[in-house]
Amino acid sequence: MPFRALTTASLGMSAQQKSVDNIANNLSNVSTTGFKKSNIAFQDLFYEDIAVSKAGASANRISNDSPRLQLGHGSQAVSTIRNFTQGSISETGNPLDMAISGDGFFRVEKPDGSIGYTRDGNFTRDSSGMLVNSSGLPLAEQIEVPMEAKAIDVSQDGTVTALMGGDNREVELGQIELARFSNPAGLKADGGNLFSETQASGMPFVDQPGSEGFGNVRQGYLEGSNVDVVTEMVHLIEAQRAYETNSKMVQSAEDMMSVTNSIKR
Repeated sequence: MPFRALTTASLGMSAQQKSVDNIANNLSNVSTTGFKKSNIAFQDLFYEDIAVSKAGASANRISNDSPRLQLGHGSQAVSTIRNFTQGSISETGNPLDMAISGDGFFRVEKPDGSIGYTRDGNFTRDSSGMLVNSSGLPLAEQIEVPMEAKAIDVSQDGTVTALMGGDNREVELGQIELARFSNPAGLKADGGNLFSETQASGMPFVDQPGSEGFGNVRQGYLEGSNVDVVTEMVHLIEAQRAYETNSKMVQSAEDMMSVTNSIKR
C-alpha cells in the first residue's frame, strides 16, 4: 500500500537527517583540539510477513507453506559510535601544552568532584598557579606551579618539574597520570572536550604515561581533531542523496494515494 511506502520513506528521511546533523558536528569541530569524530549506526526496523495465495487458491485456504512476502518498515538511527583514532600532533612551543602520543586520557576534576577525561592537553596556570584546562578545570593530580618558577618541564612519563628562580633549583611538582578504558567507544561525550565513564566504557585503568598500554606525554605539542574533511564531505553527499531519494519516494506515495482516493470516488 502507498501508506507503507510513505511511512517507510519518512523514517528514512529522519534517519538521514540525523546523519547530516552528525556530519555537521564533525565538520564544525575540525579545528577543535583533541576532538574525536563520531558516526551514526543504523538498523533496519521490523519486518512484516504477508502470505501470498497460490494461483486459484481462495484466501481462506492459504497454508503455512504458502509463498510469503517479507516487507520491511524502514530504518532508524540507533547509536553514536565515537572514533578514538589518534589525531595529528603539532608543535606549539608552549611548555604547558601537552599531547598524548598513544592511548590514554588526561584526568580533570569537575566542579562536582567527579572526574572528566580528555585528550585536550591545552593547559594553563590559574591565579593560584594550579594547572587547569581551557575550561578552568584542574588536573586530577592537583599540580600547582609556584609563581617564582621560571621554567617548567614535563617528561614523557608525566613527571612535572620546575626550575626555580634565584637559586636555579629543580623541584618536582607532581606526576601526571593517564586513564584508559577497555571500551573507550562507550564513553559519554559531555562537551567541553570532556568524556565521562559509563557502564559501557567500564571503569578506568590509571597509570603513569609510558606504562604498558599507555601512551607518552609530549610537552609543547597538541593533538588535533581526527576529523578528515574529505571523508566527511563524501559522507555528506551520500546522506544528502539518500535524503532526497526518500523525499521523492514520499511524493510518489502521496501521488499514488491521491490516485487511489480518486478511484474510490
